[in-house]
Amino acid sequence: MNLEPVTLRGTRVQLVPLTRGHLDALCDAGLDPRLWELATDPVRTREEMAAYCDESLRGQEEGTVLPFVTQETGEGRIVGSTRLANYVEAHRRVEIGWTWIAPAWQRTGVNTEAKYLMLRHAFEVIGCNRVEFKTDALNARSRTAIARLGAHEEGTLRRHMVTASGRLRDSVYFSIIREEWEGVRARFERELLR
Repeated sequence: MNLEPVTLRGTRVQLVPLTRGHLDALCDAGLDPRLWELATDPVRTREEMAAYCDESLRGQEEGTVLPFVTQETGEGRIVGSTRLANYVEAHRRVEIGWTWIAPAWQRTGVNTEAKYLMLRHAFEVIGCNRVEFKTDALNARSRTAIARLGAHEEGTLRRHMVTASGRLRDSVYFSIIREEWEGVRARFERELLR
């Protein structure tokens, strides 16, 4: 099954297919420099946010990316963005990443529910065998959060990327596989009910 735009609805958050029309709201939520400190391609200006959107929409046209805006359900504010990406249909594999949440919405359960919605879609609708995550080895907060999801740390790809500052980034890979999904799903659902 190919990636097709879809809205994923939860209690705290809904993931809405990203469009160029979301640019102003994404700028309002996402131009905080703290969000991009460890990013390979930081987004600091409206022009860079437009390029960020355009890149993800090109991937969507190619069938390898499903980009979302993260919208809180209370007042409908856009508070971030995330993607299913690097989709390989032949291997039934996808990556969850390119995730950022405005600082005011971090540690509120928004990101946890967004990950749950994407994982459920990947395993139960798309039919993936594997969902991958990767993060900068220096990003201890992200590594902890990914492990807390129930993802298995697989290893580190050394000198995997060059950041905008020229720093050579080591990337830590994690995954959840189909056989683990039932247990991971139950853990998410317990967490989301708290």
